[in-house]
Amino acid sequence: MMGEESATRQPEMSDAGSDEELALPARMEEGSHNGSIRKGCDPCSQTQRSKLQHRRARINQQINKEMRMRAGAENLFRATTNHKVKETVALELSFVNSNLQLLKEELEELNSNMEVYQTESEAINVPMIPLGLKETKEVDLTVPLKDVICEHYGEDSSLFEKEIKEFMELRQAMRTPSRNEAGLELLMEYYNQLYYLDQRFFPPHRTLGVHFHWYPPKPDVYDSLTGVPSCQRALAFEKGSVLFNVGALYTQIGARQDRSATAGIDRAIDAFQRAAGAFNYLKENFSNAPSLDMSGPSLCMLVRLMIAQVQECVFERVTLTTPDTHFITKLQVAKEAARVSDVYSLVLQTMSQTLVKDYVPFSWASMVQVKAEHFRALSHYNAAVALCDHTQSIEEGGDEESAKALFQFHVSSPAGPPLSQVLRDPEDRRKLGKAHLRCAVIRHEEAMRVHGLCKILRKMDILQEVLSFMYKRSLDKYSEMDREDDFDETAEAPEIHSQTQHKPDITPPNFSTVPVTDIFQRLGPLSVFCARARWGPVRVVSLQRGDGGLGLTLRGDSPVLVAGVVPGGCAQEAGLREGDYIVAVDGEDFKWAKHGEVVHILKSCSDRGIQLSIITLHTHHTQVDRRQVMLSPSGDEANALQRTTGRAKGQRTAPLLNWNRKKTGGGGRATKRLGSTFSLPFGNLRDCESMY
Repeated sequence: MMGEESATRQPEMSDAGSDEELALPARMEEGSHNGSIRKGCDPCSQTQRSKLQHRRARINQQINKEMRMRAGAENLFRATTNHKVKETVALELSFVNSNLQLLKEELEELNSNMEVYQTESEAINVPMIPLGLKETKEVDLTVPLKDVICEHYGEDSSLFEKEIKEFMELRQAMRTPSRNEAGLELLMEYYNQLYYLDQRFFPPHRTLGVHFHWYPPKPDVYDSLTGVPSCQRALAFEKGSVLFNVGALYTQIGARQDRSATAGIDRAIDAFQRAAGAFNYLKENFSNAPSLDMSGPSLCMLVRLMIAQVQECVFERVTLTTPDTHFITKLQVAKEAARVSDVYSLVLQTMSQTLVKDYVPFSWASMVQVKAEHFRALSHYNAAVALCDHTQSIEEGGDEESAKALFQFHVSSPAGPPLSQVLRDPEDRRKLGKAHLRCAVIRHEEAMRVHGLCKILRKMDILQEVLSFMYKRSLDKYSEMDREDDFDETAEAPEIHSQTQHKPDITPPNFSTVPVTDIFQRLGPLSVFCARARWGPVRVVSLQRGDGGLGLTLRGDSPVLVAGVVPGGCAQEAGLREGDYIVAVDGEDFKWAKHGEVVHILKSCSDRGIQLSIITLHTHHTQVDRRQVMLSPSGDEANALQRTTGRAKGQRTAPLLNWNRKKTGGGGRATKRLGSTFSLPFGNLRDCESMY
């Protein structure tokens, strides 16, 4: 965690190449941009979640105030030499530290609140663990964006106030997304727009000087010295925080589903898998996170937690859809429960790591441990029910099939008679089932013990009800199977093999679900008019048709490229050079003009000539990686391919001739000169080229 003072000294968060936004599908289109229709929810609405957010914001402000007081007191303590002043400051520091501890405990309790995100259904289900959303301060980008528009693009920044306002309104709406699909679309839309903002206004190795502040959803990631929220000037931090909120919102949607029916379970599975995909994408594509919640170990823990919750939903679906009267299917249910217990045990190990345990709330770790014990108990209970209550299904299914299922059921063979005999002898089945029930009761008791140690979990009535009901059920079953003349000591039941019918998937974020149009598209095609490109000042040339025509060759569109000039021709005399781009014709903006439009204008020009506004591209930092260009969301394929073109100063490069790929009929290339058309045998060149 770092404050504003240290922002220039610490490594800033970065993604895996801002030019390489995988799967961003947004298409650049001509025409007016109508803006986003998605809005955030009303931050003043008095819902349970909004009240929670208001309380969290108030406590965050109090923590910041106390941290500033502590920083000032510590500075005074180090600076003064007066003994009485030191004593007074030390006493004040003790009060401040005490207040900070109380505030952080209160904030942790709020952040650990899981009930507000649970389903309102009357069905009794074990609660899931959702994540709260990261919060951000308002950021005014008006002045920095106007400076770039004026200095880099040479445009009148006042003409882009509408676009700047639209982007700022989108960011403001993104701060309070609704907890549903509309909120997800809003976050995804803003995330996609950040790609364009990065390309337009953030050149390599430079920032706009604007700090992006984000409050983590956990209280312990505050810098112990400054107490300010995480802040960085890198746009990657803004993108990473938005992506984190996408994953967090998916967890809330998944936790809110009614899992008493298969449809709700399937929706919960999909939401938790998408949450895991968002956190995994963030872990693999972003680095140098300034806060613990977005560090690699924490994100790894969150991915595993989401996978565990998917596995829990799979178990619930199996219990709903599997017949409850067959020996083999009951063993499968027991294996599913064992699998859930295993994945939660793995999550608990991850939460115990050094870099993670200080970030994870105690209630989360307690909940995970409770679930690991609870589902292990369910595994043993279902095993006991299969052995003791399904003798008829064993006889109907045949010894061979049932024996095979039982042989593969345990991790190690149980003590006592062989399993083939256990299947045939009801008394042996009862003893083995009793051993499993004993393990189930012990595991239930451990789950209830851990549950009782956590104050937050004790307040969750649903969890208490589930644990009590399952414990009583196992205890009653054990008492039913216990006999007065049973003097043999109950054997230790072996562990059960974990197995699942549905392996959870990690669903990566699909940015194509929310197509967007570049808000600042009036600046020109992104392939040329971006922060990484450098071009000379706009030149205005007057071009008149001579006896030999205009003497230039055009290629491509958006914008049209001067691919060549005829030596001694009108174009060369007017000052046109190979590699120039036509950005305006007779004062009309032609940055987005298609090849045919420019051809038509030049062909129809009168004897008085025509005025062309020209720019020359000097450098372009995105010419190296063609794969990144093909993954770009900018414009059409031809416009994206333009990003790989250009030439070094004084050199003519082959990529320049591959600027616009338009297929023509036949293997030749049509060239227009003085109104006559003839074919040039240039093989497989497919570029649309016109010569005048």
